Amino acid sequence: MGECEAAEAKVSSMWIYPLKSCRGISVPEAALTSTGFRWDREWMVVNARGRACTQYVEPSLTLVEPELPHEAFTEGWEPKKGSFLVIKAPGMDVLKLPLVAPSAISNGVSLMEWSGSALDEGDQASEWFTKFLGKPCRLVRFNEATENRSANPSYVSGYHIKFSAEYPYLLVSQKSLDALNEQLEEPVSIMRFRPNIVVEGCEAYAEDLWKEIEINGLTFHSTQLCYRCKVTRVHPETAALGPEPLETLSKFRSNKVLHPEMKPLGRIYFGQYVVCTECSDEEKKKSIRVGDSVDVLKMVSSYAHVSV
Repeated sequence: MGECEAAEAKVSSMWIYPLKSCRGISVPEAALTSTGFRWDREWMVVNARGRACTQYVEPSLTLVEPELPHEAFTEGWEPKKGSFLVIKAPGMDVLKLPLVAPSAISNGVSLMEWSGSALDEGDQASEWFTKFLGKPCRLVRFNEATENRSANPSYVSGYHIKFSAEYPYLLVSQKSLDALNEQLEEPVSIMRFRPNIVVEGCEAYAEDLWKEIEINGLTFHSTQLCYRCKVTRVHPETAALGPEPLETLSKFRSNKVLHPEMKPLGRIYFGQYVVCTECSDEEKKKSIRVGDSVDVLKMVSSYAHVSV
């Protein structure tokens, strides 16, 4: 594994997931906010008890495809009265929801360790997801006016997220995926890993060792490697659950291999979580584009210095 030269590395694709655990949108440009890419994990499906519905329990969510206006991903754009979030899925009518925030509130919403209130997208959305999943559900939107979710405080402080798992951004390299696919009988797509930023032009798993990078004048710091759950085993086009890629990754990407001095927690890693240090600066323009250079400012020499 070698260093990724700044002149070679660049952003090859970016992904935003407006609905948690549903299909992502590939974008050429993305505006950054204090909680991650704008629109990322802004909505979430919850069950009758207000608990988050994710692919971990409902793999068919991978078939739900959200759409936003193309201009929604440009910096400074604001929704108009005729701007919609459009949601599609096999066998379902198209659902259109105004992007102007609703006024109704759902209390008792919970995700992992967090609980609070969220904006409720109404009965039409509730009926749509109830029919699709076959159980009572509602669609909620993160309420920035009243709620605050912190990124994992064990590794960073002062950073916030919406309905993401633990951090604002997940970064992986294309070569890491290529190296994995060389060992698989059936190659998997990058969508198994649900990244926000994909980088090309570096060696496989080089991104694990990056501590600080710069993209379009914005500085990103590493937090910890991303440990993967069975959601990576869900086929994004069929929702079928199989053993790969976790079975193969476990042979060379587990904490037992990367951090042999640690207790065998059984975690398997792919990708690195990062935070953007300038996102709280209201005066600074904050967007990145496919093709932007990725400059590695700091990196470590071994996994002994990598947080997992």
